[in-house]
Amino acid sequence: MPKDLIFEIGTEEIPAGFIPKALNSLEAILKKNLEASRIGFDEVRTLGTPRRLSLIIKNLSDKQPDISTEVKGPQLKAAFDANGNPTNALLGFVKSQGVDIKNLKTVKTEKGEWVYFDKFVKGGETSAILPEILKNTISQDFFSKSMRWNVYDVSFARPVHWILALYGGKPVDVSYGPVKSAPYTYGHRFLAEKDPATSRLKPIEVTGVESYIENLRAAYVIPDPEERKKIIIKGLEASAREVGGTLVPDDNLLEEVTYLVEYPVVLRGSFSEEFLKIPRDVVTNAMREHQRYFTIIDSKGGLMPYFLTVANTLAKDMDVVRKGNERVLRARLNDAKFYYELDVKKKLVDRVENLKGVVFQAKLGTSYEKVERFTELAVYIGSKVGFSKPLEEGEKASDFLSDSFNPAAFDSKNTDPGLYSKFVVGRAAILAKADLTSGVVGEFPKLQGIMGSVYAKKSGEADEVAVAIYEHYLPNVSGGALPASLPGAIVSIADKTDTIAGCFSVGLIPTGAQDPYALRRQALGIIATILDKSLSLRLNELVDEAIRLVGKKATRDKAEIKSNILEFFKERLKNQLLTQGLSFDSIDAVLSAPWFDIVDAVNRVKALEGFKKHPACPSLVTAFKRVSNILKGADFEGKRPQEALFKEAEEAALYKVSSEIAPLIEGYWAKGDYEKVFETLASIKDKIDAFFDKVMVMAEDADIRQNRLILLDSIRSLYFKIADLSKLVV
Repeated sequence: MPKDLIFEIGTEEIPAGFIPKALNSLEAILKKNLEASRIGFDEVRTLGTPRRLSLIIKNLSDKQPDISTEVKGPQLKAAFDANGNPTNALLGFVKSQGVDIKNLKTVKTEKGEWVYFDKFVKGGETSAILPEILKNTISQDFFSKSMRWNVYDVSFARPVHWILALYGGKPVDVSYGPVKSAPYTYGHRFLAEKDPATSRLKPIEVTGVESYIENLRAAYVIPDPEERKKIIIKGLEASAREVGGTLVPDDNLLEEVTYLVEYPVVLRGSFSEEFLKIPRDVVTNAMREHQRYFTIIDSKGGLMPYFLTVANTLAKDMDVVRKGNERVLRARLNDAKFYYELDVKKKLVDRVENLKGVVFQAKLGTSYEKVERFTELAVYIGSKVGFSKPLEEGEKASDFLSDSFNPAAFDSKNTDPGLYSKFVVGRAAILAKADLTSGVVGEFPKLQGIMGSVYAKKSGEADEVAVAIYEHYLPNVSGGALPASLPGAIVSIADKTDTIAGCFSVGLIPTGAQDPYALRRQALGIIATILDKSLSLRLNELVDEAIRLVGKKATRDKAEIKSNILEFFKERLKNQLLTQGLSFDSIDAVLSAPWFDIVDAVNRVKALEGFKKHPACPSLVTAFKRVSNILKGADFEGKRPQEALFKEAEEAALYKVSSEIAPLIEGYWAKGDYEKVFETLASIKDKIDAFFDKVMVMAEDADIRQNRLILLDSIRSLYFKIADLSKLVV
C-alpha cells in the first residue's frame, strides 16, 4: 500500500540565494534515485526555509515491482564444444548468474545464435531500500558552494544539525556525517519552546505529513515558501495602505526575503523627509541593497518617508525593533546625503581626470585609458550604423571633454544632425565612467551609471548625454532591460566590446565556470542590443577596430585574438538562437556562412526555418550535400564553366538555369528577402536531380572533369554565402 515520505535536512542558516536552486536540485535527484530504483510515487513537494530543506513524497510505493528480463550469455558456438558439452565460458556464465543449465534457451539474432535465460527479479521492500536512496540524495553536490566540518568526509552549504526521515509514519535510518535521522524536527530558533534545563529547542515529534506542517506552524515556522511569500505580500500591501501609500513591487527582493525568514513579520518604519531631497535612486538603493527594505510611493508616484521590512521574529516590543531599523537606516541615509551634497559641488566632466588613478585591469591600464578607447570605438560605431559622423583626422577621445564638444552648447535643430549625434555619442562615452570617482558610487557601487546620469544633468549636460550615461550599463543582468536610446545602445556596445577585446588581448579568456569579467554576459548584451536596435554592424569589423584601439597592451597575436573573440560571439549567438526555439541545423547552416552582420544572420535563420517546409527542400539538401562532398577542399573562385566542354544536355541545362537565377538571387539577397532567395533556389530542383542522374562528374577526361566541378562550384556559390544548406537535416 502506498505511503507518504517526509525527508527534512535541518541546518544552520543557509544563504537565501542558495535555497531555491538547492530545492530544485534536491527534488530532481530524489526523483531520479526513486525512478532508478523502480519505486513509484505520485508527486514530490518541496518546502524550504533558511534552516531546513524538506521533501514530501506522496503515495510512495511500498515495494518495487517484480520484473522478468532476458540475460544474454555466450554465443551458442562458444557455449558448447563439438561433443555438445558445456564449455568453461558457459559454466562460468551459469555460475555467476546462479542458474541451472537446463533453464537456458537459445535465441537467433542477426549476428548468430546466443544463449539466454529468463531472469526473474523479485521487487524489494521500499522501507529497506530508502535508507540508501536518501543517503545518496543528501550526499550529492547541489550547492554552488559547500563547506566541510570536523573530521567527517561530508559537505553541505552549512553544517547539518538534524535529519528527519519518516516513511508511512515510521522512521527511516539515514546517517550523514555525525548526524543520524530521528522522527523529530525543530521549530523557530528564537520563538519555539525551549527546554528550561538546557535552553535548547525542544524536539517536535512528527508522525505524518499533517502533523509535520501543523506542528511546525505551532512552533513559528511556515515551511512552504509560497505561503510565506503570500503572507509577506499581504502584510506589505496592508502596511503601505495604512499610511495612504502603495507598495513598490520588487520581485527579486521579495524572493530573497522569503528565504531569509521562517516566520515573516512585516514591520513599517519611517525616516526624515529631508532625505527625500536627495535623488530617489540613492534613497531606495540604501534601503534595498543594504537593509533589504521595501519602499512606498504616494498616489502621484512620489517616494514617501517610510520603509517596510520583513523580520524573522515576533519580538515582545516590536517598537524597539522598529526604532533599531530606523536608526540603522538613518545612518546610511546620512552617509548618502553627505556624499551627494559633496559630489554635486564638482562638475561631472571635471571627474574624468580622476579616472587616471582608477585601475581597470593591471595589464589594460586605468579606467581613463579604457574610456579613451571605447569613446573612439563608440564614435566609430555611430558612423558605421549611419547615426553620426566619424572622427576627423587628428580628433581624439579627450577632445570631447572640451566645452566646444558639449552638445548642450549647440542648438540640435540648427546643427548638422550627424555632427550633433557625434557630439552626443562622444560626450556620453567620455563621461560614462566619471561617476566611479564620486562619493555616492564609492559608498553605493550599484548606483554607477545612475549617479552619472544625475550628475550629468546637474552639470548642465544635454539630456541625450545624461540618458546615454545611464543606459550604457544596460543590460546589467542576463535578460535585463536594454538601452532605449540609440546613443545609449552605441556607448553600451562600445564599452562592452572594449572589455571583451581587452581581456582576450591579454589572455583573460573565460574558461568553464570562470568568467571574472562577466564577458559571456557582456557578449550576450551586445548581441541583444544589436538585434533590438536592428543595427547593421559587422562584428568582424567592430572587433578589428576594438583590437586596434587596445594597441600595444595586447600580449597575444592579433589574428588569434580576433579569431577567439569571433568564435566566442558565435557560440553566444548560437545559444541565444537555440533558446528562441530555432533549429540547431538551421543555425549551424547560417553560421557556417558569413554571419558577422548579426541582424542579417538571424533573418536568414528564420527564413531557412520556413524553407525547410518547402516540398523541394529535402531533395535539394541531399543534392547540396553531394555537391559539398565532391567539392571538399577544392577552390575554383573566379572560374566559370566553359559551355564548349559540356557533353551532356543535363549539364548545359543546369548551367543555363543557374545563370538565369543567379542575378535574381543576388537581388533578393541585397534586399534581405531570404524567403525569395530560397524559393528561387528551389526552382533548380529538377535540373540538379537530372544532372546527378545522367552526368558522371568525375569523368576520365581531366578538362571535362574540372569543368563539371567548376559548374558545381557555381551552383554552390548560389547559396554558400547565405547558408551552407548541406548542414540541414531534413
